[in-house]
Amino acid sequence: MNEFLITTSEEMKQRGWEELDFVLVTGDAYVDHPSFAGSVIGRLLEHKGYRVGIIAQPDWHDVNAFKVLGRPRLASLVTAGNLDSMLNKFTAAKRIRHNDDYSPGGEEGHRPERATLVYANRMREAFKGVPVIIGGIEASLRRFAHYDYWSDTVRRSILVDSKADALIYGMGEKQIVALAEALDKGRFEESLPNIKGITYMAKQIPDGAVQCPSYEAVIASKHTFAEAFKLQYDEQDPYYGRTVVQAHGDRYVVQNSPAMPLSQAEMDEIYSLPYARRWHPRYDEQGGVPALHEVQFSLVSQRGCFGSCSFCAITSHQGRIIQNRSHESLLAEAKRMISMDSFKGYIHDVGGPTANFRHLACKKQATYGACKGKTCAAPKVCPNLDTSHDDYTALLRKLRALKGVKKVFIRSGLRYDYVLADNNMDFIKELCQYHVSGQLKVAPEHVADKVTSIMGKADKACFLKFKEAFEKANHQLGLKQYLVPYFMSSHPGCTLDDAIELAEFLRDQHMTPEQVQDFIPTPGSLSTAMYYTGINPLTGELVYVAKKAREKAMQRALMQYKNPDNYNLVKEALLIAGRQDLIGFGEKCLIPPRPIKEYRHRNTNKSSHKRMKKARREATAFDGVSPASQRLKNRVGREKKNDLHHIGIGKKENRRKKEGFYKGRV
Repeated sequence: MNEFLITTSEEMKQRGWEELDFVLVTGDAYVDHPSFAGSVIGRLLEHKGYRVGIIAQPDWHDVNAFKVLGRPRLASLVTAGNLDSMLNKFTAAKRIRHNDDYSPGGEEGHRPERATLVYANRMREAFKGVPVIIGGIEASLRRFAHYDYWSDTVRRSILVDSKADALIYGMGEKQIVALAEALDKGRFEESLPNIKGITYMAKQIPDGAVQCPSYEAVIASKHTFAEAFKLQYDEQDPYYGRTVVQAHGDRYVVQNSPAMPLSQAEMDEIYSLPYARRWHPRYDEQGGVPALHEVQFSLVSQRGCFGSCSFCAITSHQGRIIQNRSHESLLAEAKRMISMDSFKGYIHDVGGPTANFRHLACKKQATYGACKGKTCAAPKVCPNLDTSHDDYTALLRKLRALKGVKKVFIRSGLRYDYVLADNNMDFIKELCQYHVSGQLKVAPEHVADKVTSIMGKADKACFLKFKEAFEKANHQLGLKQYLVPYFMSSHPGCTLDDAIELAEFLRDQHMTPEQVQDFIPTPGSLSTAMYYTGINPLTGELVYVAKKAREKAMQRALMQYKNPDNYNLVKEALLIAGRQDLIGFGEKCLIPPRPIKEYRHRNTNKSSHKRMKKARREATAFDGVSPASQRLKNRVGREKKNDLHHIGIGKKENRRKKEGFYKGRV
């Protein structure tokens, strides 16, 4: 094996190759590390005997940039990279990000918007007749008709728009090997219905498939969109999941059932491949690729997550069934890292989507899959959940005992509710003593019960219990370490009152978040379906959604109410919510009393602007309940009511029909 995959025609000549079997186009800079999906797929195909080349971040304006490695014998492989290209480029406020950690030097602008579509169409233009296979997170989560936050529309399946011959969803190793064998034998099209974990187009519905509402139906009705999402969501299990089809015009998007979980031996094989564990030398002059720094000396110990957070894409991408690597595989990789000149003695992380999920949630999953319609860990812990941390603890002890290792940190998501369910104070103490670098990051996300329930997260009491145990363990060890909680604003279900409850919690806990996160509706998640429809697809219940930019800004500002720059937003939120009791100099007050500057939306006409200006002047003259502040509150109430009208609530002619839906007919 060579240190890097083929990247130029000169390198092909050096190996004596006239053509490649696969050309892989990726939106990320080429980093040969197992945390970069393109490298994993390329290395695996090379390991199976195929000749593979990689084109990283080609100039999408020039078709010749896609021809540099020649015509591939079997197929063109396309991925946008480790992130959805729209999420990579835009913030929650739809502003362009100033950097791209997956590009050389962290510069933005090295990949197009909707990179999968652009690259796939360019490769088809460059090499007519060569099959195009798309995959990666962007393709995986857009495999059905989906809500696209950045265009605020429901878009067709990315398979339709890209005109690709097949789409791999999920992690992809099993699928790409099966597709490669089918292509090599000239049996590609006839093999498509039999390969789990792929999506393809067909003119007829396969036998035994379940049909969800069509693209045309879901763009016409948000109720129908919710129905379609629930059906797709319920079939995301490799053991009992059925083939799902969705009509797009006169053709069907066909999703085969998910790929089976990797065995431990298969995972060990994938992570034992000879990755260089560094960026390609061509990026040295630009300072390298920033995304490598966080993962270069980290270990991926497992995949999958049974936490089922509503806003997370893992359920639809990696699945709920945990797949893990053996201790021997992880120790061997750690030794390879130790031998590297740049290793300073610190393993930065040992985990996966969730650090301390090392085994199946329960024995039943090994035979029957994850329970349909149920969750394993949150909002409530399933009584059948295997909460043992013994295997994870044993692994951490072996790693920190390696010669050359000074410290082994845990930085990926630690599920503290799972730790508490184990009722294992010894693990918490060992965690604090050996695996925390002064701060431990955890993600309660919110504290209002109805919000955490919708999020699929543990409640406030659980977080406080873990916080108490963490502080007690540190006190016993004579250490001064801190919890750094992540919180999210404007998640579906979160009202202004809930945001204020979170602000009061932060006040009482003496917490001042340095960074806060706005909810971003990324394709494929349950929360995104709720954001778009105003309905929880799994229950049929209405869900309040903060969509107006001003309210979202207020929710975000409340989490950082101490920041002087947020004063106007915080005071406006408190006045609208009727919480003048939190304005003043008392111990429980969030902000002191002083006037707020007027706010004028660029779309507000002059007459309404004058009314708002007058109302704000009256409302901020004192902290009591003035007629103006009441009018502000009434205005927001009207806006909340209007937000329900976009799904038809209040329209007499549709009320009976929709009430039937809310009674559970999803």
